[in-house]
Amino acid sequence: MLFLQRSSRHVSAIQRLHKSTLEVVEQPAPEETVTGSFGAFIHGVKPEQMSQTVLRRSKRMVLDSLGVGLLGSTTQVFQLALQHCQHMYAPEDISSVYGHSGIRLSPTLAAFVNGVATHSMDFDDTWHPATHPSGAVLPALLAISDMLPSNSKPSGLDFLLAFNLGIEIQGRLMRFSNEAHNIPKRFHPPSVVGTLGSAAACARLLSLERSQCSHALGIATSLAGAPMANAATQSKPLHIGNASRLGLEAALLASRGLEASPLVLDAVPGVAGFSAFYEDYAPRPLPSPEEADPRFLLEEQDIGFKRFPAHLGMHWVVDAAASVHKLLAGGGAFSPGLISEVLLRVPRSKYIDRPFPESEHEARHSFQFNACSALLDGKVTVQSFFPTALQRPELHALLSRVRVEHPHDNPANFDRMYAEVQVTLVGGDKLRGRCDTFYGHWRNPLTDDSLRRKFCSNAGAVLPQGKVEDLVEMVERLEQLGNCSPLLMQLQ
Repeated sequence: MLFLQRSSRHVSAIQRLHKSTLEVVEQPAPEETVTGSFGAFIHGVKPEQMSQTVLRRSKRMVLDSLGVGLLGSTTQVFQLALQHCQHMYAPEDISSVYGHSGIRLSPTLAAFVNGVATHSMDFDDTWHPATHPSGAVLPALLAISDMLPSNSKPSGLDFLLAFNLGIEIQGRLMRFSNEAHNIPKRFHPPSVVGTLGSAAACARLLSLERSQCSHALGIATSLAGAPMANAATQSKPLHIGNASRLGLEAALLASRGLEASPLVLDAVPGVAGFSAFYEDYAPRPLPSPEEADPRFLLEEQDIGFKRFPAHLGMHWVVDAAASVHKLLAGGGAFSPGLISEVLLRVPRSKYIDRPFPESEHEARHSFQFNACSALLDGKVTVQSFFPTALQRPELHALLSRVRVEHPHDNPANFDRMYAEVQVTLVGGDKLRGRCDTFYGHWRNPLTDDSLRRKFCSNAGAVLPQGKVEDLVEMVERLEQLGNCSPLLMQLQ
């Protein structure tokens, strides 16, 4: 059984035996460094410094993330990850697993499998600069909350504050880089900033001291990073699972006295810290929450919620293709044989340009597949990625007629991109559809009613209707809960 005392009762740190390699240079005081300012921010922010907008938006993120995680617990990749954790490690029976009431795992492994579930269908939220912020943070906080004794469970407001800190740290780090604003090419962002976001959230929920919060971020930096080559494979969900798990482990290690570079988030010439992930990284210290109320990034920019389980870029091309479907079908069916060419004008991004996807994971990352599915059906749904839908002859016939262009004014950037779909009919007529901002984007967010319907559909795949409705109510009044035990019980 794993036991962890709150920071005020932690065992004293082991005496340092070796100097950090960065101690060869004269170090500024911790409060003067970027890394120190992040630690101070995590430690010092108070619940009352969250605005009503931040509370509302973050609760929507929690609800959506729970829903996609519960639905993701039905996938093959989740089952593989769960079996691995059950068979390869001795269970400690502490923390619950999405969609499996009879199974408990150690906190770190529960964070891992629930993170895998959240991203297993690429149905989780997306922010700008591009990352999936909730999936790395929420599973770790739920695992810690399960781990803490019944008389030490966090309040709903403390839970939301830790969650928002995990989101905030991710956004702050990515805004220090212009490279991070574009669709990624090297590292999958949640595997980088998600790991530090998880560490920050866990450090706060564990009530770590200021210096320990900084060390948690430093430790997490050494555990972060996964390559984009594994996008569109079963390994991509592991990025979110590992971010959640390793961020939690970083916070636990920091709580026991493990130290890391005090300058890991700073720009130190000749010694790469966080800049190893983003070459144009130019950090700035965070303002002290003790001197002025912080303005959370979630206050100024909402989150993107997906209507169907695929890469975010697919939502532009699907909405454009669906508008063409309406012209083609006119309220009824149409023959795909009427189409001689499908032209897509989309951003240049190699890993989502897949002419003939061979698996559900590749299909979720294919402009061509999603455009043709929407042309045939008028929409894309969970069922669009089932084998029967993937193997349709009429779909493959359309895929063979697709041509792709990459206009210079269409950057690979989720805040500036667009999608155009032009269908040329056998007779020569052309039908066009364009999407600049899809429904669900942070500029055009889902209504509360739409988000609830998505959650109920997802969670209803694994939970009884009564529990689904109770979860919606629980999340909506989360900041009013004296402790989060009722939320944890609904997930068991």
